[in-house]
Amino acid sequence: MGGHSAERIPLARLPSGVELETTIHTYEGAEDGPTLYVQAAQHGREINGSEVLRRFHEEIETETLAGRIVAVPVADPLTFDRVSYTTPEQLDSINPNMNRVWPGDPDGTIHERMAATLWEYASEADAIVDLHTGSPNMMTHVVFMEGDEESRALAEAFGTDLLLSEEAGDDADVEWSERNFGGKFRVAATREGIPSITPELAHNKEVVENAVETGLTGLTNVCRQLGMLPASPLGNGEKILARNHLGRVDADDSGLFVVESNHEIGDEVEAGERIGTLYDPATYEVRQEVETDRDGILYALTRESTVCGGGKLLSVALLREE
Repeated sequence: MGGHSAERIPLARLPSGVELETTIHTYEGAEDGPTLYVQAAQHGREINGSEVLRRFHEEIETETLAGRIVAVPVADPLTFDRVSYTTPEQLDSINPNMNRVWPGDPDGTIHERMAATLWEYASEADAIVDLHTGSPNMMTHVVFMEGDEESRALAEAFGTDLLLSEEAGDDADVEWSERNFGGKFRVAATREGIPSITPELAHNKEVVENAVETGLTGLTNVCRQLGMLPASPLGNGEKILARNHLGRVDADDSGLFVVESNHEIGDEVEAGERIGTLYDPATYEVRQEVETDRDGILYALTRESTVCGGGKLLSVALLREE
């Protein structure tokens, strides 16, 4: 006999003594099967995943479910309440980004403690979906670790127009270590032998219908791929396979970035294509002529014109050769 339960659990304690809590939903299937762990809003401004889980809750029929689903709609309440990507320095100056500290540390900083608590649930899963939300200027995609075929199968089942395999560790470029990507939830889980994916649904800070529908179909597809729900995965995007470009074209200096190309995200580009100009708004001096750095798919393009030095201007994914 299947059913649903919801439990409030403490993640950490704030300086005032107030316990920081979140809710974990558990869906027990009527038949035995694998365990799927899925979470959303690890970054608080990325809310479309939370809405995906609400709609999934409304649609799931546990009597048709085989196995168990553990769902956390708000993985990081600290950033969720502040509609932010990272937590304030006063609360965790060492690890402001929760998605850099997995599998966590029960005696560490506040984010490490929060991750360690959730890891107790995630580490028991047979598969993991970590729902994220990209900016409006980023193409919806799913990321999985290069070389992990089980994770790739989950990504293909989830769908979206773009599937990105991400090189890790010694195979990755220098940005991997500089940005501490080894502490990503998906990476830590995959290294522990748990197939894991990170869908990046389009748009943050606002609930966008097509992003939510893509996420809902994708999550249901993962359940079908795992044999937890009847039927086969549904079509959910073109599923172009590419390698994640960990590097990116950054701003050489601060200024205003003017996009001068007709390219849209999702377009194929060649190395050296002119995309725009970064200039000093006071002196009109050109600071950078911005070009694509390689052939591939333009999957992110900054449209917010005021940029600081080092900020991302565009990203290109490398089409994968099978």
